Amino acid sequence: MQPILRLIASQPELLVEHARAYAELVSAQTGQAVSAWRRQAVLAALGLCLLGVAAVLGGVALMLWAMLPAVPGQAAWALLAVPLPPLLAAVACLAAARRTADGDAFALVREQVLADLGMLKQAGAA
Repeated sequence: MQPILRLIASQPELLVEHARAYAELVSAQTGQAVSAWRRQAVLAALGLCLLGVAAVLGGVALMLWAMLPAVPGQAAWALLAVPLPPLLAAVACLAAARRTADGDAFALVREQVLADLGMLKQAGAA
């Protein structure tokens, strides 16, 4: 451990440079994590809004079907088809939001800290 302290005392700019590199790494990892979280939140909100639109359109279609005495065969498919696109889009958005949640946001920082600790242990043992 003494050679490291001697190095820090004789060349403190190396310690400053190392701290600056850590700050850049943490900043980059934080930016990526915030971007992923923002994307996930937007996809989830859009999926929930589309789910609401599909529910409203499905309710309107159900009321039309109940209120009309006899829906012609040519128009019955429209009652089913109208709420389907927003429902499919909602499922796609919610699935994409779940898919982006995977991964460790600060894995590179953790790996770098472990590598530095291993180097310090080796230097202390020497």
